[in-house]
Amino acid sequence: MQRRITAVVVGYGHIGHSAEDALRVADDFELLGIVRRHVEESGKKSIYGTPIVSDIKELSSTPEVALLTVPSRLVPATAPQWLEKGISTVDSFDIHTDIPALRQQLDAVAKQHGATAILSAGWDPGSDSMVRTLMEAMMPKGLTYTDFGPGMSMGHSVAVKMLDGVKDALSVTIPIGTGLHRRMVYVVLEDNAKEEEVRNAILKDPYFVHDETHVTFVENVERLMDQGHAVQMSRKGVSGTTHNQLASFEMHINNPALTGQVMVAAARAALRMPHGAYTLPEVAPIDLLPGEREQWIARLC
Repeated sequence: MQRRITAVVVGYGHIGHSAEDALRVADDFELLGIVRRHVEESGKKSIYGTPIVSDIKELSSTPEVALLTVPSRLVPATAPQWLEKGISTVDSFDIHTDIPALRQQLDAVAKQHGATAILSAGWDPGSDSMVRTLMEAMMPKGLTYTDFGPGMSMGHSVAVKMLDGVKDALSVTIPIGTGLHRRMVYVVLEDNAKEEEVRNAILKDPYFVHDETHVTFVENVERLMDQGHAVQMSRKGVSGTTHNQLASFEMHINNPALTGQVMVAAARAALRMPHGAYTLPEVAPIDLLPGEREQWIARLC
């Protein structure tokens, strides 16, 4: 009988819901619980029989891996707390420019406490990073363009929600082409918040400072909400000395659903890797899959 990996989900927003959903149908995982800060406010003590707690001490046993579905800006402080307990972690940290520094930070903590961290394990960064890696291997010389959308950006939406004066927000990404994007941000203000101050804070935020960004103030973002997203990647380059090689990859997805699924796959891989911190391009793709390698080699090769 196959051993089941024990896991918890930390945080329970859109991605937390999706990670819980993916774990619940994965035969090789046992979901011990959902850990969230404000259990009393949620009014729920369990979901599908899985306990919702504020501390892992309330669970029946200690998990092997924690899926951190918290906002990216909370990951650098949250992940070490779990790694220091010897619990491996997976997160979907999506601030691209900060990934190398976070990897070094978590690598030291993970090795010290005998755990493994896989960071930025969403769809971009994450599964898209693996596709870009493969394209680079096939065409070492050339250019790769990643065009997102149109669709809802989870990371950008959460970044706006965390700003002072913002009650709710939605950020929609529109592809312009050749890796350029327009950000359409819809904001519900807190009482007494000033539009100009919030607008300026958004435009100066690292999530938006490099893109054309338009901020619109609305009464309700739920009426605008669609969790769908998309990506198209292409690389034109050279294989050996042969020019005009072209590869493309396209995907239309539900954003949190795919992020949660990739995190579950990464959690599986984390327990097969040496202690330390890794990004998805460093993970053998076959280790993302359940079961023994031999069955997948026979099926995929």
